[in-house]
Amino acid sequence: MRLTATIWFLSLLPLQAQTNATPDIKVYFSPHGGCTEAVVCAVKGAQRQILVEAYSFTSEPIAIALIEAERRGVDVEVILDKSQEQARGTEADLIIESGIPTYTDSAYRIAHDKVMIIDGTRVITGSFNFTKSAEDFNAENLLVISNDPPLAEQYTASWRQHLAQSHPFHPGKSHHKHGSHSRYYGPLGVREMEPTG
Repeated sequence: MRLTATIWFLSLLPLQAQTNATPDIKVYFSPHGGCTEAVVCAVKGAQRQILVEAYSFTSEPIAIALIEAERRGVDVEVILDKSQEQARGTEADLIIESGIPTYTDSAYRIAHDKVMIIDGTRVITGSFNFTKSAEDFNAENLLVISNDPPLAEQYTASWRQHLAQSHPFHPGKSHHKHGSHSRYYGPLGVREMEPTG
């Protein structure tokens, strides 16, 4: 009886450790403070789900990391501000063409959130847009908060509220920096272009 009770107690330890884990918070600053690298690293570590909200989205490394995550079976969904439907240089068409469900939240003057929720335990947020300018030129901040399911649950609930008022992303005129028919193929970082006509 005592041995059975001991085994039962030991079986609960990993669950208890996970439930009582202290949130791990890391902060990054730009320009050139590792923000993009931190986002890409977190995306590469995703196992089940990545929910994204972005005002502007021109970061090719982050786009490619999301595509690679989707290709290894992670559920990736993206909500963007309506401005991205006409924006030049956006990576939205790239992720759409790769099969990632992408939506537009036009219920506000600006959908200014910059958020990723990863595997229901990690939240990425801050002023940092998922853009090259935010990485290279702007003064921005980024928080990566891990091991915090309650916080991730709050952000997930907010994400789902935004999804409920969003519509599928409809790009306007050719706005991608590589033309409207750019596509991502093959291993990470390799892209082939179709003629843009």
